[in-house]
Amino acid sequence: MFSVVTSRPAHPAVSARVDDRMTVHPVVRAAASGRLPEWAVAGPGRRRHIERVAELLDSWAQQEELAEDERARWRAAAYLHDALRDAPPRELREWVTEPMPDALLHGPAAAARLRDEGVDDEELLDAIAHHTVGSPTFSRLGRALYAADFLEPGRTFLPELRAELRARAPEDLDAVVKDVVRERIRDLRRRGKKVNPLTAAFRETLARGPGE
Repeated sequence: MFSVVTSRPAHPAVSARVDDRMTVHPVVRAAASGRLPEWAVAGPGRRRHIERVAELLDSWAQQEELAEDERARWRAAAYLHDALRDAPPRELREWVTEPMPDALLHGPAAAARLRDEGVDDEELLDAIAHHTVGSPTFSRLGRALYAADFLEPGRTFLPELRAELRARAPEDLDAVVKDVVRERIRDLRRRGKKVNPLTAAFRETLARGPGE
């Protein structure tokens, strides 16, 4: 998992059960309503992408008949995942201690900013921090965000495949996520890029299936 700079002690992991979570942080509540933090750096095109991811995630949450507070977490994750996508890398590196390519900094940096403000929803922070590369520690929220970021309808690559995968989600979400991981790895190899260790570990976790 990416190392991030925090000015406060890490909070203990929260329960996956919604009724056991602590009071929703105001920043998360605002994001669930479509309002980004004041520190967000996201241009108009990025914000349109964020909105499409939020719409897709919320539609999946509705289909799964999630409780409203859980739907709100899914919407918040969507709005926060690229909150720092357009920030200068030099600024993002103030929040991320582990060396990594510039393109991967925004997730860990956003999670670090949120933690610094007191957000302690570990599933939410994990989803935001690793939405680009995936993580073997993802909850269903993390898997859904990872898939929605790739599948949102505004993207123009692989239109037929992505439409087919969207149609299968969320009912067949884990299988859809496996296919998204496969396509991301295929693209990396096609471009001569290395596969991130977290992505490889995520793929192995998915291959083992639920309960493993």
